[in-house]
Amino acid sequence: MVHRSLGFKSMERHLTMLRKTFIISILFFTILIGVFITLPSFSRADAIRLIRDTEIENIIKLYTKPILLAADLSDETLKTYIVNDTKINAFVSKGQKIFLTTGLLRQSKNAEQVIGVIAHEIGHIAGGHLIRMNNKMKKARSTAFISQIMGLALSALTKDPTPVVAITSGGKNLASRSFLNFTRGQEQAADQAAAKYLDIIGVSGKGLLELLNVLAGQEFLQSSNQDPYVRSHPSIQSRIRFMKNHIKNSSTSNKKLPINIAEKQLRLVAKLDAFIDEPELTLAKYSENDKSTAARYARAIAMFRNANLNSALPIINTLISAHPSDPYFVELKGQMLFENGRLNDALLVYQKAVRLLPNAPLIRTSLAHVMIETGRSELLDHALFQIKHALAIDQELALTWRLAAAAYGRKKEFGLSSWSLAEYNFLMGRKKLALAQAKRALKLLKRGSPAWLRTEDLKNKING
Repeated sequence: MVHRSLGFKSMERHLTMLRKTFIISILFFTILIGVFITLPSFSRADAIRLIRDTEIENIIKLYTKPILLAADLSDETLKTYIVNDTKINAFVSKGQKIFLTTGLLRQSKNAEQVIGVIAHEIGHIAGGHLIRMNNKMKKARSTAFISQIMGLALSALTKDPTPVVAITSGGKNLASRSFLNFTRGQEQAADQAAAKYLDIIGVSGKGLLELLNVLAGQEFLQSSNQDPYVRSHPSIQSRIRFMKNHIKNSSTSNKKLPINIAEKQLRLVAKLDAFIDEPELTLAKYSENDKSTAARYARAIAMFRNANLNSALPIINTLISAHPSDPYFVELKGQMLFENGRLNDALLVYQKAVRLLPNAPLIRTSLAHVMIETGRSELLDHALFQIKHALAIDQELALTWRLAAAAYGRKKEFGLSSWSLAEYNFLMGRKKLALAQAKRALKLLKRGSPAWLRTEDLKNKING
């Protein structure tokens, strides 16, 4: 469902099958820019909380597309996700997915820093680091395992437990050191690729250097008994030296981004601040003396979240008047009206937002949501029209599938409703419920129809 506390179309519950891996014995500091690795034997898995917002996602796409072109990669296959986490972090996972935390986005001082991080992560993807790193990790695990077997065998012969501890410890250290050397090389290679991409697209590398300097102060895990080789991350200093040298010799080092890009970054940060922080904090940070667009945007959101619609609406109306073709201000106004029960007004506003940005599945989903909530049966087909358009663009929108189930159910099309619920529960990570709904849908749908075939594919995916 929509994460209303954040005001975004959140995938907090919709993609709980995604897992965040903490590789404590491998990472050099808690805040890391690197590659996401799934390795259960070294990890503790927690559900990633993802935020969905059309404006923020489109800004990130704006940053990402030229880098992908520079790296000779397709922008059709890469997906970027925003993780609701206060830590500065970015990582990639299989399937060409980049994850950026809200902590990174909010604490970035400028767009160059975010672009530099994205360039670094794309360097990992272009270099095939994830596949090679997983292979290297398997070898590291094998080394540690063999050492453990040797220790157990020797202890059995001597009836002394000491060899188990000594040999196993030595094997783990050897495996860890081998992997650490490998990952340091990966990070340096990604920095080199990032520097190359930034030169090609004409963006200064100073942003990436600034972020590396921030990370340089966080090179130690909180553990007094770790080997200093594991505990420290000396390669960060060599990475900083590399970027400094690159900046000295790069023709783009003193180039500034266009003003409109800087403005988008300010809006991105202001929007995240306003939806994540308490309204009082936002209003203190973005005072009335600040007349910038970003500050007024943040104040409108804060007042809306503080149940002060009468103060929020005049601000957002002023922004819409100043920027009549901006769909995001219109979208926010629609959300304000919808969440305050003004459904008919919200309906008109969301329709305008869709006209301004027709290929935004989240906005179409919001429009469909309002249509269904009105309870007007004549709007159900219109709602399903919006839902189908949204899902044609993005099939990972669990809320959209849930709304589809509701609309089909009200139309008494129970086969389609069950199929939609199967898709919804699958995205929610509820495989048993998804399978039950899929089986029900297969009984109700016409065999061989597009929906039946999709449901059959889903059932096989669940069972697989």
